[in-house]
Amino acid sequence: MSHFDDRRTFAIISHPDAGKTTLTEKLLLFGGAIHLAGEVKARGAARRARSDWMKIEQQRGISVTSSVMTFEREGITFNLLDTPGHEDFSEDTYRTLTAVDSAVMVIDVAKGIESQTRKLFEVCRLRSVPIITFVNKVDREGRPVFETLDEIAELLALDVTPMTWPVGMGGEFEGIYDLVGNRLLLPEGPSREFLGKVVEVSGLDDPKLDELLSAPGVAKLREDAELAMAGYAPFDAEAYRNGDLTPVYFGSALKEFGVDSLIAALAEHAPPPRPQPAEPAPVSPANPEVTGFVFKVQANMDPNHRDRIAFMRLCSGTFKRGMKLTPSGHGKPIAIHSPILFFARERELADEAFPGDIIGIPNHGVLRVGDTLSERPGVRFTGLPNFAPEILRRVALKDPTKTKQLRKALDDMAEEGVTQVFYPEIGSNWVIGVVGQLQLEVLLSRLEAEYKVGANLEPAPFETARWISAEDPAELKTFMDQNRSAMAKDRDDNPVFLAKSAWEVGYIADRYSKVKFAATRER
Repeated sequence: MSHFDDRRTFAIISHPDAGKTTLTEKLLLFGGAIHLAGEVKARGAARRARSDWMKIEQQRGISVTSSVMTFEREGITFNLLDTPGHEDFSEDTYRTLTAVDSAVMVIDVAKGIESQTRKLFEVCRLRSVPIITFVNKVDREGRPVFETLDEIAELLALDVTPMTWPVGMGGEFEGIYDLVGNRLLLPEGPSREFLGKVVEVSGLDDPKLDELLSAPGVAKLREDAELAMAGYAPFDAEAYRNGDLTPVYFGSALKEFGVDSLIAALAEHAPPPRPQPAEPAPVSPANPEVTGFVFKVQANMDPNHRDRIAFMRLCSGTFKRGMKLTPSGHGKPIAIHSPILFFARERELADEAFPGDIIGIPNHGVLRVGDTLSERPGVRFTGLPNFAPEILRRVALKDPTKTKQLRKALDDMAEEGVTQVFYPEIGSNWVIGVVGQLQLEVLLSRLEAEYKVGANLEPAPFETARWISAEDPAELKTFMDQNRSAMAKDRDDNPVFLAKSAWEVGYIADRYSKVKFAATRER
């Protein structure tokens, strides 16, 4: 077994309120990373979740920033990347999904697949990320199991394989039946939690089931489970790893049902680190040279020090503390003396790390999202896009003498991927672009808290933006001269066309057929 085969780097994707925080907490609890359930999201402000940093998160009780939690179980190291679970999610979420090898999709049994889960799922599909589905809250009233399974199959165009099955639901919930291992998980205690009571049976016909379950419960289980096993595709590891099939587990994160089966499924079926798309050629995890890419930058984790932590996904080689790596951004090697490995309880210095691991690299703005770090220059990971913003606003300063601080703040936040900044060719008002509404609140709250800059956001006369390019530089210059009032530069000096509407983008693109209008830009 090579040293990275025991790594499982995954994210949880879900709609708000589907139970992601509870499931995260229980995974860490079962993995021994935290000792007391309630540490991830305690009710009191004093025990604020470790992964919820900024003020705005504390006010709204949601995780805006994604962080990394590592736990070990039975020889496997799990790296769980937390994705912001709010409907106004940002590019941060998309990029986190570029750094994982598989994902767990959490669905609320009463609500099924909601819009945001679909959006996140589409990102996984772009990269063929394999998905295990966890249908949560079966101890509450929900929709019929077949309805949920059929919805996953139809909406997401995936084959589904139920691996476990709930015995009754809501008030009639009697436990979970493991269809693969022929085991019955039973609730215990006054609040009917799963305290580890597992009964091995020889199959659905075993008379033990009649002793343990109510007569209607066992009759329905036998009928449904037989239908399910006949009606859905059997589990196929290859189809799952290609992103064509999802194994489905039922449970209740709150009552701890099904969490064990989920960890076991990740250990057994989820892929170890996979080759990553790069130029000049994909990078295999077995490659001895150390390579990785920065998928996230977190600034000002400690407001007293203007530090930043760049989160790097290690793609190949064995990383050793103190090593020199060259960032693709500017080509000067940097020595990484104090890398951080993230364990849920505390941060500790990492002496070594393997493909699939996530390392935090403290730096002062040298590293940016999308940077490749490698032992020798010439490698560049691809597929970490910037997305065309869906909301554009002008930034108006309350105190005009603070222009310099504002520019610094906007550049910093653009570096982190909180926002994109466009500097128009005409006029002095900078335009910021975001993918989700929440990012605007994050921006204003951080300008005030971290940079002491008061600003208002005003409507911009534009609705969306496109990066422009052309094979013939003369064509590009003509276009830019003729549309000067709509031209801007992004913070890397790339030309950007600011459009009044999506319709205008189409209209202009038809008129200038030699100019390319891109809605995403590789970094």
